[in-house]
Amino acid sequence: MLKRRDLEKKENSLATYAQKSRFTRGRCHMEEEHEYRSCYQRDRDRIIYSTAFRRLEYKTQVFVNHEGDYYRTRLTHTLEVSQIAKSIARALGLNEDLVEAISLAHDLGHTPFGHSGEDALHEIMQDHGGFEHNSQGLRIVDYLEERYPGFPGLNLTYEVREGIIKHSTPFDRPRPVIPFDMKGSPLLEIQTVDIADEIAYDNHDLDDGITSGLIKEDDLRSIGLWREKDKNIKRSYRDIKGEVKKYQIISSIINSQVTDLINRTESNIKRFKIKRPQDVFKIPERLVVMSKEMQASRMPMREFLTEKLYKHYRVVRMSSKAHRFITSLFQVYLDKTEQLPPTTQARIKKEDKYRVICDYIAGMTDRYALDEYKKLFEPYERV
Repeated sequence: MLKRRDLEKKENSLATYAQKSRFTRGRCHMEEEHEYRSCYQRDRDRIIYSTAFRRLEYKTQVFVNHEGDYYRTRLTHTLEVSQIAKSIARALGLNEDLVEAISLAHDLGHTPFGHSGEDALHEIMQDHGGFEHNSQGLRIVDYLEERYPGFPGLNLTYEVREGIIKHSTPFDRPRPVIPFDMKGSPLLEIQTVDIADEIAYDNHDLDDGITSGLIKEDDLRSIGLWREKDKNIKRSYRDIKGEVKKYQIISSIINSQVTDLINRTESNIKRFKIKRPQDVFKIPERLVVMSKEMQASRMPMREFLTEKLYKHYRVVRMSSKAHRFITSLFQVYLDKTEQLPPTTQARIKKEDKYRVICDYIAGMTDRYALDEYKKLFEPYERV
């Protein structure tokens, strides 16, 4: 029988630069740790059982939920990020439990309708503290989730909370939050989740774009990375075609990026003589990265996605509609707060009205927001 102390001892087999659970900086509220789970395993479980995590099933990645049930949602994307991040962590000797917890929590603060929903709330909230989904994710796990009698939120460890607030990609710009030091580089486990997120959304948005018909495979022949993998797959499987070929090409791209990343990161760790987790903090650049050659080879694909998918007129229409939905809902609630649920109305008596409404809308799924819009704006819809 393995108890928590035994699990903590097993972490001695990890790399010296891995963040060990017994050296956590702890939780905001004192509580006894679990007898059979490490603190990061317990954090992972608390995240999975949270309301915010379940709602990710009906929050948009690129395509609005009712467009089709094949496309990624925030939940499927989160699981894919977790799988990629754990594979990288395992190869580098990092703490997989910490990586998994951060991966599962990294998108908890996202609004309905993807980035267009976030843009709408940021515009509305710019004179009231702003809106940014990393900060909202931290707000959820620290305050908004209500599951325990002794404290608000989930009472996660410092390291998982740091991973949420410091999550950084081209689409994510973390802002300073007390008590987190935003200078220097974060833990290698946090960096691993960030790059896994990029790998996942690049390749899986490509998959969804092809499936939707917004991206044509013929157009992808201009992308060197796609052309190379397509050629290799055809060489190995002469009669391969359609869905299977697409899957194999995308899988091959992910595999080559992850392999390159592991090799480059291992080289960086040696070059900077990283021996302890704390050694990473003073390095000004990210260590968990791909080689310059791989970064250069993936840029044309990212530019292609921007032009052919994210700026496609159908996606722009979805985004524009979503922006109008969020803006209209916010204004209706603001004009007459009695239309909000009783629990939300009760918060307005104690907290800033704008922030309470922002929390309420940010927590909606795409489906709930659309239903709410119908109830409030369509005259024959039951309220």
